Amino acid sequence: MPWGTTPADVRPTNRSARSVLLSGLWVASFLSLASNLSAEDWLQFRGNNADSVATGEGPAKLDRTAWSAPLPGRGNSGPIVVGDRIFVTASSGHNQDRLHVLAFEAADGKLAWDRQFWATGRTQCHPKMAVASSNPASDGQRIVALYSTNDLICLDRDGKLLWFRGLTYEYPNASNSLGMASSPLIVADTVIAQIETDDDSFAIGVDIETGETRWKLDRPHQDNWTSPIILRGSDREHDVVALQSSKGLTGIRPKTGELVWTYTEGASTIPSSGAGAGMIFVPSNGLTALASASPAAIPSKSWRMPQLGPSNASLLCVNGRVYSVTGAPVLIAADAKTGHVDWRLRLTGTFYASPIVAGERMYCFNDSGLAQLVELGKERGKIAGQHDFKESILGTPALADKAVYVRSDQHLWKIAD
Repeated sequence: MPWGTTPADVRPTNRSARSVLLSGLWVASFLSLASNLSAEDWLQFRGNNADSVATGEGPAKLDRTAWSAPLPGRGNSGPIVVGDRIFVTASSGHNQDRLHVLAFEAADGKLAWDRQFWATGRTQCHPKMAVASSNPASDGQRIVALYSTNDLICLDRDGKLLWFRGLTYEYPNASNSLGMASSPLIVADTVIAQIETDDDSFAIGVDIETGETRWKLDRPHQDNWTSPIILRGSDREHDVVALQSSKGLTGIRPKTGELVWTYTEGASTIPSSGAGAGMIFVPSNGLTALASASPAAIPSKSWRMPQLGPSNASLLCVNGRVYSVTGAPVLIAADAKTGHVDWRLRLTGTFYASPIVAGERMYCFNDSGLAQLVELGKERGKIAGQHDFKESILGTPALADKAVYVRSDQHLWKIAD
């Protein structure tokens, strides 16, 4: 589709969305930002750029556990890495109404601190879920945690409480019986959270310094467990955040919530979209690829492949390929520009944790706790190692400083060569 046309399902919402930058600028700036990120950090769900791609290399073996640390209560949230500490959330107590933010030393797994809070919202959730199902996030200085109870908490790296928002007090109908699991995103000093249910449904942008609301957007009234993604611009002022829902995808300015563009052909409410190579990959009608000259430009439909649709794990794009874990389960590697399938690889189990990549290695953890290491070859992928942690793993792992950090339901693990 030639640039400048506006298909019925992709609509601009303001004049600024029509501005077009060179596609090379978007890709080059994204790579520049990625190269400046510390290899020792993994700041939020699916990494610093929310794309599941780590800087540097990862471990070559999965059975080399440097340490493991017990966790209180329950939790499906993944860990994050900030400097020399690992941060993770948990929920304990008979009703999971005790909320934890825990910090561990990366070197030896020693517990640095455990801050605890009483939940102010509903703790009801599906037995497979947990009140602590959303990944925490950090700007490098502060730790933000969101729970299924809609409690939003901000601490400094030493565990000092900076602010607390009990969003259920403000929006009492924003909940569901299965539990909430969308992870917050931090962009442009703004904490972005999707609180989307069949009843009250909204996205909110919160000033990370004060905890005050910068903007609030009404969202489709349907339960939604997807997380926002970042589309990096030439600088921070040109970043766009994409919010996914059952209706499709919406591009917004992170600091103001200003609508930039919309894609309205629907999308999944469990696996999240991915981005890379100047494209946005949406779990919509299988897998739909949207081409965009810049994050703020109106994306156009490039290709659609029904057979590439993911099951529960989110999509990722790296080195010119998009990867999808189907319900079979099969890992499919497809050309990012054309959707042509390059290879398929049978995996074991069902997956809720999203795969992550470092170099030519992909790390996949199924929900029964079996870790599978995939080598991403040009002609085909292959299983290069496995390890059974024998505990349920639903949270997406983190990778920093050549180590993988993964939380099972009751433990935090460090895997390092």
